[in-house]
Amino acid sequence: MAYPDTYYARTQTDRKTRPALQGDAQCDVAVVGAGLAGLTAALQLARAGLRVAVLEAQLVGFGASGRNGGFVTPGFATGGDAIAARVGKIAARDLHQLSIEGVEFVRDTIETLAISAAMPRPGLLSVLRYDDGDALKAYADQMARDHGYELQYLQTEKVRSVLKSARYHQGLRDPSAFHIHPLNYLRCLADEIERLGGKIHEGSEVVQCDLSGPQKMLRTRQGTLRASHVVLATGGYTGPVFSQLHRAFLPIATYVMVSEAAPRLVAQAIATAEAVGDNRRAGDYYRLVENGNRLLWGGRITTRAASADALARELRREMVGTYPQLAGLKTELAWSGLMSYARHLMPQIGELQPGVWYCTAFGGHGLNTTAIAGKIVAEGILGASDRYRQFAPFGLSWAGGAAGLAAAQLTYWKLQAQDWWRERRATPKGEVTA
Repeated sequence: MAYPDTYYARTQTDRKTRPALQGDAQCDVAVVGAGLAGLTAALQLARAGLRVAVLEAQLVGFGASGRNGGFVTPGFATGGDAIAARVGKIAARDLHQLSIEGVEFVRDTIETLAISAAMPRPGLLSVLRYDDGDALKAYADQMARDHGYELQYLQTEKVRSVLKSARYHQGLRDPSAFHIHPLNYLRCLADEIERLGGKIHEGSEVVQCDLSGPQKMLRTRQGTLRASHVVLATGGYTGPVFSQLHRAFLPIATYVMVSEAAPRLVAQAIATAEAVGDNRRAGDYYRLVENGNRLLWGGRITTRAASADALARELRREMVGTYPQLAGLKTELAWSGLMSYARHLMPQIGELQPGVWYCTAFGGHGLNTTAIAGKIVAEGILGASDRYRQFAPFGLSWAGGAAGLAAAQLTYWKLQAQDWWRERRATPKGEVTA
C-alpha cells in the first residue's frame, strides 16, 4: 500500500505503518475509516477510556482527509440561507456555531498535542470576483451580531495590495481561521489514539458486516472485529458493503496542484501567508507552503476524476487567468481526491440504528465539520449529549446514483456559467475575463 503521490505524502513527517486486523478481536467501539471524522471520534472515545479500534481500507488519511487544501474555517458546503430555509433561523445559527466549535477543536488539538508537524498558519482571505462591497459588509455584520465572530472588511485597494490581480474586488479577512498540513495532523491523531490504548488497522477493508443486535460484526479479509458500537466514517471512498451510506451521497472529485519552488516569482503575485478563497461555486482556493517557496492551488469539481495532466492544465489556466505574472511558474505535482456530497450539501451525521453511527458527506468543508462531527458522535455514544440530532433534518436520503452524478455535473456547469456572466457584467470595458 502507498499514498497517492501528493505534496502531503511527500512531506509527511513519519512513515509509520500499521498492521492489518488479524483473527478475531473485540472492542467497545469500532470505527470504519481513518480519516478526519473517524480519527476524531476515536480520539474522543479513547480519551473517555473506551476500547477503540479503527479499520482503514488503505492508510491513515488516504482519502480526501489527507489530500485537501488544508483550510480550517467555519461553515458548510451550502450557505446559511439554504440551511435556514430548511431548519429555521435559530437552528441554522446553532449549526453554524457548531462549525465554529469545530475550528476551535482542531486548533486546541494541535496545541494540546503539540502537533508542530501540522504547521498551522493563521488567517483566511475570502475575496469577491465582482464588485459588491455592501453585501460583504452586511455578511460581516451578521457574523458579528449572531455569533460574535469578527471578520475584517477589506476594500478593493487593500485586497489588491496583497493579491496582485485585477480579478479581485473586496474581501473579508478571517483572523480566526487557519490552514495546516492535513496529513501530518491526521497521523499525529492516530499516534495519540494508539498512545491511549486504541488500535488502528490499515489495509483492513470491511468486506462483510452484520450490524444487527447488540454485538456488531465487521469482517475484513484477514480478521473479524466485534463491538457494541460502530461508527461509519468513510467519505467518498465508501463501498457497497455499507449500502445505506453508499447510496446517500455522491463521490465528487476535486483537484489540487503544487508549483515548483520559486519564491521570487510567487511573491510577484501573492504577498500574504494567509490562505485565499474566492466566492465562486467550487472556486479557486490556494495558499503558500514552505514559507512561500511554493504555491498550492486547488479548485474545480467533476463527477469523474481526470488525469493528472488534464487537471494540471485546468488549474494552471485558472491560476494564470487570475495572475498573468505567474505564467512562467511550473507545476511540479497535481492530484485529485474524492469528496462525498449529499444532495442537500450538508454533513450526514446521526445514529442509523441502535449502536450504529454515521458521519460523512462533508463536501469540501471537512477540516472543521469532520472535527465537530467526530466530537458529537462520540458524545452521543458516551451519553454526554444529543447534539448530533441537530443534523437530523439532513438525513441519508438517496443521492440519485448515476443520474444524481449527471445532475450534479450539469448543475455545476450551470453555476459556472452564472459566475462567468456575473463577473463579465462587473468587469470594466477593456479588461478580459478568464
